[in-house]
Amino acid sequence: MFGRFGTLIWHFAVLILLFMLEKPLFMLYAGGISGGYGPGEWLQVIMHGISIDVSVASYLTLLPLLATIISVLWQSFPLRTVIRVYDALASVLLSLIFIGDAALYPFWGYKLDASVLFYLETPKEAVASVQPVLVVLGLLLVALVAWLFYKALSFPLRSRRCRIEPVRRKAACTFGLILLISPLFLAIRGGVSESTMNVGHAYFSSDSFLNHSAVNPGFSLISSLSKTDDYSQWYEYYPEEERSRLADSLYVTGSGSTPQLLRVARPDILLVILEGYGADFIAEFGGMEQVSPNLGRIIGEGVSFDSCFAGSFRTDRGLVCVVNGHPALPTASIMKIPVKCSKLPSIPATLSAAGYDCDFIYGGDINFTNMNSWLFSAGYSKVISSVDFSVQERHTNAWGANDDVLFTRVFRELSERSAASPRFTTILSLSSHEPFEVPYHRLPDLIPNAFAFTDSCLGAFVDSLRDSRLWDNLLVVITADHGFCYPRSGHPQADHVHHIPFVLTGGALDCGHLAYSCPVSQTDIAATLLGQLGLDHSDFKYSRDVLSEGYDNRFAFYTFNNGFCFIDSTGQTMFDANAGQVIYQSGEDGDSLRMHKGKALLQTLHDDLSAR
Repeated sequence: MFGRFGTLIWHFAVLILLFMLEKPLFMLYAGGISGGYGPGEWLQVIMHGISIDVSVASYLTLLPLLATIISVLWQSFPLRTVIRVYDALASVLLSLIFIGDAALYPFWGYKLDASVLFYLETPKEAVASVQPVLVVLGLLLVALVAWLFYKALSFPLRSRRCRIEPVRRKAACTFGLILLISPLFLAIRGGVSESTMNVGHAYFSSDSFLNHSAVNPGFSLISSLSKTDDYSQWYEYYPEEERSRLADSLYVTGSGSTPQLLRVARPDILLVILEGYGADFIAEFGGMEQVSPNLGRIIGEGVSFDSCFAGSFRTDRGLVCVVNGHPALPTASIMKIPVKCSKLPSIPATLSAAGYDCDFIYGGDINFTNMNSWLFSAGYSKVISSVDFSVQERHTNAWGANDDVLFTRVFRELSERSAASPRFTTILSLSSHEPFEVPYHRLPDLIPNAFAFTDSCLGAFVDSLRDSRLWDNLLVVITADHGFCYPRSGHPQADHVHHIPFVLTGGALDCGHLAYSCPVSQTDIAATLLGQLGLDHSDFKYSRDVLSEGYDNRFAFYTFNNGFCFIDSTGQTMFDANAGQVIYQSGEDGDSLRMHKGKALLQTLHDDLSAR
């Protein structure tokens, strides 16, 4: 009944079926019944989790495949024994993961991850608060599930026709088996797209329980193993008293009032985040001429902050800075750590509580760098990405839909909405990204031309909004996820590279052109926006309302790969943690105060992340 190929196919298929079955069982135990979910939602959990299930099943099938190839070339190889032992170990491991995940979820509120290893180091304390009978029942259940897993996986090995015997056509058989390696690796990786497999592939709902139910717990555990570092130990520069003296006052803004620039209490809000759009391409902020005439016009008409600095150098980190108001870390991406980023405050979560409907629109792969998972945990209820564009549209750029396509789609989405509740829409562009190939040829240099293309799309989009019924009730916030090093000979850590736009425009503004020149961090956008809406933003520990009269401690802070830059009115200090020294400094800095503040802030951020 089963040959070598049949045994491998059976092994793979059984794993997929077991993983699919685990999801409704998890929901039954962890609260799916009391949650009132309909059959469609239960089915969506299973379907949206299949991609990760396939990845894990491929990973677990890889060793049996390699063992099978060896058995073809080496006739005396004990294939049956090897696979039996492997299946037994895999069955025990999977049962422990599945049972442990379901048992711990009601207490933890998130999927099983590497933090469980900390408890295993002290098993006595880990079970001290659990009744002995529950421990015994749990172990019995693990044993039962492991036995069922093993029986299902090893079923083909009971067939007499699966005996290990010489293969007449070894070359053909070996070649056929080797061909299976590539699709398994592709499935493990998650395909050939830019993004690799991550838990965000299973996220589909604003309901975190449904998203968590769709995630394979084995994958959740494996993917978190590389993130088990105790962040509080990473940058231990000062004793607690000294750290507190240097850092705790940095984000205090006092009790000063905030001038209101809006004529509408609850306007529709459009947050436009431009890919890599550094100030080097904006003449009004000291950059190149002729690249951004439309953005320059918008700056001249609205409220602008000409000394805003991006928190980092990557999109995944910049988005967290803007939306969560949390500074970027030098060597870790919070977006890629779901258990941490889900505990951060966010603009959409705060606005949702105030009655806003929140959505996110991006023309690229939403699963890149775990973005999909982060978006739903941040509070967005609707996400539009490359898969929601036509096949032709999503291939207009190497990364997805070009900005002309994106902004056209956004305008249609905004125009077709009802006015039942205020809307908060976030847009992330992508055309001003390598390889900078755009359907636009105004400038001879490839890179500035790509940014000029984004500028032309933004200008046409804002003009369309201005001529529509949407404008009078609309607040548009324009910024970038990070800056860009241009020309390429520039220093990628320099302050001008992190210099980005922060501009307010729209018919909801009740003021003329205003320009602010004080240092502003990208993280301050959250509190500044919420302050204009009169919403409490005290839970945004690292975001300040820069329009408030209490904004006295004016500084900007950003990180690069294992280093940081601290900028205030006295100058700037750039510190390299690898070298353990200042690598650039301008202006006066008595007693190296900027360096000490930056180091204390870096230590504070990691202590805070470790505690979340």
